[in-house]
Amino acid sequence: VQVVESGGGLVQAGGSLRLTCTGSLTTTDRFDYYAMAWFRQTPGKEREGVACIKWDGSELYYTDSAKGRFTISRDDAKNTLFLQMNSLEPEDTAMYYCAAGRKFREYTIEESDFISWGQGTQVTVSS
Repeated sequence: VQVVESGGGLVQAGGSLRLTCTGSLTTTDRFDYYAMAWFRQTPGKEREGVACIKWDGSELYYTDSAKGRFTISRDDAKNTLFLQMNSLEPEDTAMYYCAAGRKFREYTIEESDFISWGQGTQVTVSS
C-alpha cells in the first residue's frame, strides 16, 4: 500500500483540522489488511505516534496528548484514514505522517511496526 496525506494547514489555537490519508493498493491488497496510524514530528525531535486504529476498526490507541481532542477513523470502502483534531494547541505544530502496518499494539505505537509511510502534511497552530 502507498499512502498520501492531505488536510494540513495553518490554524489558530483552539481551532480544528481534519487530516486525510488515502491509500493506493494493488489488486490483491486491501486497506483493511492494515493497522493505520498517525505520527508527527517536529524539527530536532523524534517522530512520535499520535493515534492508531486496528485493521477492523475494533480498537483504537491514542497517545496521552491526543486523548479527548483527536479522533482517528477509517473508511475502508474508500481506502481512507482520518484524523479529526480539535482544540488544537501550538504544541501540536508538526509534520503529520500517515502509516500502514501489520501490527496493532494496545498500549503503545511502535514506529517499527509500520511498513508504508506518506510524505507528510504540515500542521501549524498559531497562538
